[in-house]
Amino acid sequence: MGNPTPGRSLLRRTLGGVVLVVRKFAALILLLLVVLLALRAWQSTQGPSLRAWHKVAPVEMDAHDIAQASWAEYVAAEQRMFDEVHRDLQDKMEAGDRTPLNRYVDGSLASPMAFGRDWNRSFVLEPAGEVRGVAVMLHGLTDAPYSMRSLADVYRRHGYVAIVPRMPGHGTVPAGLTREGRKEWEAATEMAMREAARRAQGRVPVHLVGYSNGGALAVLHVMRRIARGERNDVERVVLVSPMIEVNAFARYAGLAGLPSFFPRFARSAWLDVLPEFNAFKYNSFPVRAARESYLVTSDVSAAIADVAAQGRMDRVPPILAFQSVVDDTVNAPAVATRLFDALPANGSELVLFDVNRNRVLAPILRTNATQWSQAALQGPARRYTVTVIGTASPDDASVVARTRPAGSTHVQVEATTLRYPADVYSLSHVALPFPADDPLYGNVPTGRAHLQLGTVAVRGERNTLAVSQDSLNRLSWNPFHDDMAMRIEAVIR
Repeated sequence: MGNPTPGRSLLRRTLGGVVLVVRKFAALILLLLVVLLALRAWQSTQGPSLRAWHKVAPVEMDAHDIAQASWAEYVAAEQRMFDEVHRDLQDKMEAGDRTPLNRYVDGSLASPMAFGRDWNRSFVLEPAGEVRGVAVMLHGLTDAPYSMRSLADVYRRHGYVAIVPRMPGHGTVPAGLTREGRKEWEAATEMAMREAARRAQGRVPVHLVGYSNGGALAVLHVMRRIARGERNDVERVVLVSPMIEVNAFARYAGLAGLPSFFPRFARSAWLDVLPEFNAFKYNSFPVRAARESYLVTSDVSAAIADVAAQGRMDRVPPILAFQSVVDDTVNAPAVATRLFDALPANGSELVLFDVNRNRVLAPILRTNATQWSQAALQGPARRYTVTVIGTASPDDASVVARTRPAGSTHVQVEATTLRYPADVYSLSHVALPFPADDPLYGNVPTGRAHLQLGTVAVRGERNTLAVSQDSLNRLSWNPFHDDMAMRIEAVIR
């Protein structure tokens, strides 16, 4: 045969060059990944060592068993698991672990029992009189049922039975989140909803209330039932700091834990390894929990898309959501763009807690993180109501509610009896569920507790504390909690 034509030779050389470039690029990416993993492995050897509560993962019911269990069976298994965890920790904790600020030391300042009751466990609040409804309350990631305690009491006072399940992996030791994940959380949600249906018996309304990751689970429950063509089992949804979208890091968080395959680098399975002085929330945070949080939000997006594609968004019950305009845990604007903008005109409302726009504080606030709340009151009419709670003016710390009703472009301004605290520049993701008088997280706490995290004010040299100064300064209570409770009471009535 003859020699290849010049055109074919050029094509082969071009393809060969492309293949070479692709191989070099792939090799570069592989090298970069190896370097990053090596750095991550080295970094894991530099921090504090893992303690017993990072290593002893409780054995809980799996998703299949939870799906088959009754509320009573779930609570009984939970009790056995708590007893086992307590025995294991007492055996495996070292002498240096037994400090006055360790939540796992009986009688310590941070012990859950210092608050009169271990609110890490699933609980039910019963109304004093006639049952007028049932509310299922879902707590957030690394939290415990304690975070729903105040809102559960709001419902109880109005005649509702408040059912507050502990999500698997929570309330015990941080290691629990290295084993449990979204499948178990979804099963626990379904189990609690079955208990709500049993108590409601179709005679009284059922509300589903979710905080943070619990908010995502609540939306997921509602959307999946609609997508499956099942009858809606919820009359109203209430969301607090809902986890509709998390930052991009969570998507790839699993890569950070790869070096933990080798025992020497076991600590790389953790993003934070911190002292556990918070009675009802983990301070330490495993890589797996970050990855699972992303997967939950991914499931939520897919479920919303399914319902929209089926033309069934008109079946979504009204949603009342509360969100801080700035939020370092979730993507705050996504609550509007990814969830509320997809809703029908069904009476839903998004309430935003704005930053303190005091003339003195304004210059030190990041504009790109705070301006979206102003845009929410502008532009074309929406199918839902938007309310922004914030300062009346740069010179007036009194708080007003600016509301744009569904279908309207007119903004109504209503005065409140509230004032923005002078030393607070914004709310935070973790602040919303807790009133100012919360025994642990409030700034004017009530009760018998000796540890009051909401009033912590420590000063000294930087790079000295085992926890970040930012975490100690993060607002842990909601100065507008009364307003939030009033709006929830309005939908209850």
